[in-house]
Amino acid sequence: MARIPRFHDPRRIGTLFYPDVSKIAAQAARAGLPPASEDLCRTHLLIVDMQVDFCHERGALHVPGAKEDLARLIEFIYRRAESITSITCSLDSHLPHQIFTPSWWSDARGRQPPAFTIVTRDDLDQGIWRPRREPAWSRRYLRRLERTAKKALTIWPYHVPIGGVGQALDPELWSAVFWHALARESQPTFWTKGSNPKTEHYSLIRPEIPVSSSDAGGRGLLRLLRSQDRIIVAGEAASHCVLETLEDLVEEFGGQPRALRRLCLLRDCTSPVAHPRVDFAALTEKRFAEFERMGIRFIKSGDPAAWSDLLRS
Repeated sequence: MARIPRFHDPRRIGTLFYPDVSKIAAQAARAGLPPASEDLCRTHLLIVDMQVDFCHERGALHVPGAKEDLARLIEFIYRRAESITSITCSLDSHLPHQIFTPSWWSDARGRQPPAFTIVTRDDLDQGIWRPRREPAWSRRYLRRLERTAKKALTIWPYHVPIGGVGQALDPELWSAVFWHALARESQPTFWTKGSNPKTEHYSLIRPEIPVSSSDAGGRGLLRLLRSQDRIIVAGEAASHCVLETLEDLVEEFGGQPRALRRLCLLRDCTSPVAHPRVDFAALTEKRFAEFERMGIRFIKSGDPAAWSDLLRS
């Protein structure tokens, strides 16, 4: 088990600061860890959307519990660095006008819907909400959402704007990923998603409703994940981007019990969105239980026995 480097300061988790990259690099060089290329068993850490807007209390779409999830994940990276071959961090990335932002919709008086409004096809039929952009597509989109039993369209606060502070990884987590990359000579992957204005994109693999052939970009990530012996998942939010990513991985690996056993969720490094009317926590727990019965593993980041068992499998 690796030692936590001295530059790490848990008091900075959930705050904005400028990491000292020279100090991180110097301590990574002294870590004494073997290069990832020597790993006989490849373990990939998939970090989902642990960005400022989700993980900081002042973030535009703060997930309750995310700061504590961050603290546990960062310690996990340092403690288990010798066993983590490579890391992918996804970055949810949005534009001002997207189908789930207030600016896309208005009522008969021109007022935009407040955050967390649920928009349905019935709302359009009754004139409660009207698309201000792409009206024909917006109607088809809602129809396809309902037909495929996807989540209802939720209007979210403006969050993770491309190029904005809220889009960035939490700086203390970024420091851990950067340290791991240098200490283990392993190039990290940063995977952006969510910038097609005509669809939602919770999963890292595919959008809620495909718009064009460019939406197949997740195939590259799938190729990377298929090449790994173990995939460890953590991130935000459990109820949306983590859940939908697991849904797509289950679909891809369905009928392959051994492949599903390669998937593991760090159960204490993810939390659900808090919604004023929808109990996303209960819905998530129910689906996670079904995933566990399928063979996906759920462990706590600080459980050494569970980690050892995972490495032996």
